[in-house]
Amino acid sequence: MKQLKATPINDVFARNGHIRADGRMVHDLYLVQVKAPDQIKEKWDYYTDEAFQPLSESRCRLVTR
Repeated sequence: MKQLKATPINDVFARNGHIRADGRMVHDLYLVQVKAPDQIKEKWDYYTDEAFQPLSESRCRLVTR
């Protein structure tokens, strides 16, 4: 598992991927959600663009805190 986590993943399905401490594979991807008008704080601030849950919020026991 140590070798798998250390190896970058670049193939037709995932670019710039890697395995996190909780075992989830994360990679570059485009996922956006348009914000509601009351959530827009700046002139250019239209999208929410977080695709993966932050590692700091993981409930997995493999993640050391």
